[in-house]
Amino acid sequence: MKNLIRLFLILLIVSASVGLHTSCSEDSDCSITGRAMINCTLYALEMDGNTIKEVHKDTLDSLTVTALGTDSIIINNQKKVHTLMLPLRYTKDSTILIFHYAYLADPTLCDTIRIKQNNIPYFESMDCGYSMKQSILGLSHSKIELDSIYILNKQANTDGTENLKLFYRYRD
Repeated sequence: MKNLIRLFLILLIVSASVGLHTSCSEDSDCSITGRAMINCTLYALEMDGNTIKEVHKDTLDSLTVTALGTDSIIINNQKKVHTLMLPLRYTKDSTILIFHYAYLADPTLCDTIRIKQNNIPYFESMDCGYSMKQSILGLSHSKIELDSIYILNKQANTDGTENLKLFYRYRD
C-alpha cells in the first residue's frame, strides 16, 4: 500500500511540474513571419497634362526589389505585383530599397526609395528575445517609373495594414 501511495505521489508531482511548465511557456513564433513589415499597394495615375484624371490600383508585370548595402534580394522577379511587404533594417536608421523593373529596356534604370525610420527595441519573450518596433519618419524616392508615395500609416505591422501607397504613371 505504501508503494502505491509513493507511486501516486511521484506521478502527481511529475504531472504537476509538466503542467506548470507547459502553462508557463508560450507558443512563440520567432520566425520571420512574425516580423513587422511595411505594406505597400500600387496605384496608377492617369494624367491629362499636369492634372490627375483618374487613380486606380495598378499591377507591375515584373519586379525585383533589393536592399542597398546588402546582398539581400527581397523580391526576386515576382510577376503581376500589386502589393508588397517590405522589411526595414534593424541596424540602421534608414533603409534604401531599389526597385528593378524587367520591362524597362535599360536594366540600369530603377527606382530607389530611401525610408528614414525609428527603431525601438523591446523585449518580446524569453524564447524570442528582443524585437524591434519600427515606424517611418520620412522618405524620398527617385522618379524613373515611380511618380509619388503617400504615407498612410507610419507604424510597421504584422497584420497587413497598408503603410504606403506607391503611385506609378499610367502605362499602356
